[in-house]
Amino acid sequence: MAPSDNEAPPCTLQAIDAPARTRPSHYPEPFASMMNGRIKRPLGDLFGLGHFGVNLTQLPPGCVSALHHVHSRQEEFIYVLEGRPTLLLGEQIIELQPGSVAGFAAGGQAHHLHNRTEQMCVILEVGCRTPGDTVAYPSDDIQAVAGADGKWQFTHRDGSRY
Repeated sequence: MAPSDNEAPPCTLQAIDAPARTRPSHYPEPFASMMNGRIKRPLGDLFGLGHFGVNLTQLPPGCVSALHHVHSRQEEFIYVLEGRPTLLLGEQIIELQPGSVAGFAAGGQAHHLHNRTEQMCVILEVGCRTPGDTVAYPSDDIQAVAGADGKWQFTHRDGSRY
């Protein structure tokens, strides 16, 4: 939720107090349900940041951060604040802990996080908003293209719309 034109962005705030995104996922069904329980707080939007996004993401036990994916143009970075999420990076399985960081270059390996523990995981996510991005999901019949308006448009691999 970005500030309106009449509303000044906050100077500072406690990240955990930022409003959660109202939609749990941008994915169409049946994929959106796979993100049930995930809470994203879009911090960068609160300050009117347009070139990169910053999210405080909470993953309860059993929850995944996203589908296994790779961006064509956008880059991502994560910093684990709490918990011990599992990073699935290509075919690798990497156990993370508080203080762990990871970066994902455009066109690199597909990745996502999975909370396989009984404790909450809290991750700071940072990503650029490079126009013209596409996203491949090698484990699922879905692909995404960022529209001119910046919103994701999802199709099956054969190009038919969801």
